[in-house]
Amino acid sequence: MAVTVSLVALFALVLFFLLRSNSLSWGAAFTAAGFGFFLASTGAAEPINNLATAVINTIPNL
Repeated sequence: MAVTVSLVALFALVLFFLLRSNSLSWGAAFTAAGFGFFLASTGAAEPINNLATAVINTIPNL
């Protein structure tokens, strides 16, 4: 759970700076957020979470 909250905060921060620098439009940000929201309710959510967890667990071993 803590990893998920951290990743959400990280992606929110990146999205904020992309919007602030005009590298990303508000429409594209809304579309990306909607895509992520609906993707979380599909069968792809668990493999994506497993992949993110594996990458996070691998980083300290590098």
